[in-house]
Amino acid sequence: MPTVYVARSQGLQKWGAEVGLTKHLFKIGVTEGKVQDAVKALNDSACAGERDWKLIAHEVVESAGDESALVDRLGAKEKLVDSALYPRLKGERGVVKVKPENVANHLMVRKALAGEEDIAIKLRPADIGSYLIANAVR
Repeated sequence: MPTVYVARSQGLQKWGAEVGLTKHLFKIGVTEGKVQDAVKALNDSACAGERDWKLIAHEVVESAGDESALVDRLGAKEKLVDSALYPRLKGERGVVKVKPENVANHLMVRKALAGEEDIAIKLRPADIGSYLIANAVR
């Protein structure tokens, strides 16, 4: 069964902040095997020029389909980084530029609909990962 995962690289986030892109850059992908093996493959291949990728979220999904369709679905909600404009990305698809405000709004609405009284939000990388997976799959 396919697994959708979200990974981040501190080096890529630092680079994104330096070039004026954003520091909120994440990589989304699909794997049929173990998620740890997919992240290890990102590190071994120096995806986007970095070897410090870490898994922040994953979810087993029946209807994930292929990675290209998943990235296109997510592109309707969040901004995908065009690898043609940034040679460092080396043609890598699935690098997403996330607006923290969108994630905070998503979590706030989810808490309000669940009836929670305290809807204060403190974003964590896992929250961003689950937000990306939810928007890519559904």
